[in-house]
Amino acid sequence: MKKVVLAFSGGLDTSFCVKYLKDDKGMEVHSVLVDTGGFTDEEVADIEKKAYDLGVKTHYTARVADKYYKDCIRFLIFGNVLKNNTYPLSVSAERIFQAVAVAEYAKSIGATAIAHGSTGAGNDQVRFDMAFRIIVPDAEIITPIRDLKLSREAEIEYLKGKGVQREWHKSTYSINQGLWGTSVGGKETLNSWDYLPEEAYPTQLTKKKPSEITLEFVKGELKAVNNRRFKNPVEAIRRVHALAAPYAIGRDTHVGDTIIGIKGRVGFEAPAPLIIIKSHHLLEKHVLTKWQQYWKQNLAEWYGMLLHEGHFNEPVLRDIEAYFEHSQKTVTGTVRVRLAPYNFQVLGIQSDYDLMSDVFGSYGEMNNAWSGDDVRGFSKIASNQVMIHQKIQELAEKKK
Repeated sequence: MKKVVLAFSGGLDTSFCVKYLKDDKGMEVHSVLVDTGGFTDEEVADIEKKAYDLGVKTHYTARVADKYYKDCIRFLIFGNVLKNNTYPLSVSAERIFQAVAVAEYAKSIGATAIAHGSTGAGNDQVRFDMAFRIIVPDAEIITPIRDLKLSREAEIEYLKGKGVQREWHKSTYSINQGLWGTSVGGKETLNSWDYLPEEAYPTQLTKKKPSEITLEFVKGELKAVNNRRFKNPVEAIRRVHALAAPYAIGRDTHVGDTIIGIKGRVGFEAPAPLIIIKSHHLLEKHVLTKWQQYWKQNLAEWYGMLLHEGHFNEPVLRDIEAYFEHSQKTVTGTVRVRLAPYNFQVLGIQSDYDLMSDVFGSYGEMNNAWSGDDVRGFSKIASNQVMIHQKIQELAEKKK
């Protein structure tokens, strides 16, 4: 019997896939749930039960939140990565990492086929396909939902015919919660005019009195929140979320180019990612040189795009990560952040590496490391080429 590994979430599409692969295709189905930090223990247990009730041979839960942070999220922080200056790649990064984890599990058990429940209309199909082809190139990739083009109603009727009786309510909004933010989709995100209403977001405003928090970074990594130290940065991220989410902070709508070539919109709420990235970025402005910041910004744009489009295994990402990590040697300090309903403000930083040191002068006030004559000579040399260009243009015009 052919062994197939299925990326399983317990929803309608992947439940259909279990029955289709097992009963119609006669395959031995091994389901995998990849927990990148977005599931509770109760949810994990419920998904496992659903998998066995559907008839899988084995079910495996890959707990990879720490690995997800180490191999992915920390580089998004180091690079201050925001797609189109807006979106912290909440789903993009998570999906490709889940795809890689499923592929690695399929390889480890010697599966000859690997399956996912993506439709043919979005980015996830490409992310899963690419990861599978790279990590298990000899395995057959099976995509029942994409290939059969079944409607939601047809999937439900098929499962009923197989004796699967469950409430398949279609939610008004599609919610995908994860460690690095939550995506929100609905009818409003399917056009270019409407916006998501308040009730669309899973976290509602419950705190109105403003407050301040502090974030402490050590070599670019978040190590403490409000002076509470964390051995595991994943827990530090969760702590920022717990403090900021009641203010309904971090909401926005991302508009971008999909991998398949069409424009798309997705709503999201990502209080922790946005606060951490903006705080980290401000700290970097104080401790890095302008050229470090310039090249980081350019590389971050490429890094975010490649990751978004499923190229997690591309070797150049490892090269960019090496640069990011090297750039963090002096990114150590504390950042103050003000939280308020629907917004936050990064107030200031303290760092032993702050290049805004008054030892050398205060901008617009006092200079201690140079003289007026130094600046006069510098300005003359700095303007030399453009001055020569201007004079040559004038001489050439006079000859006409």
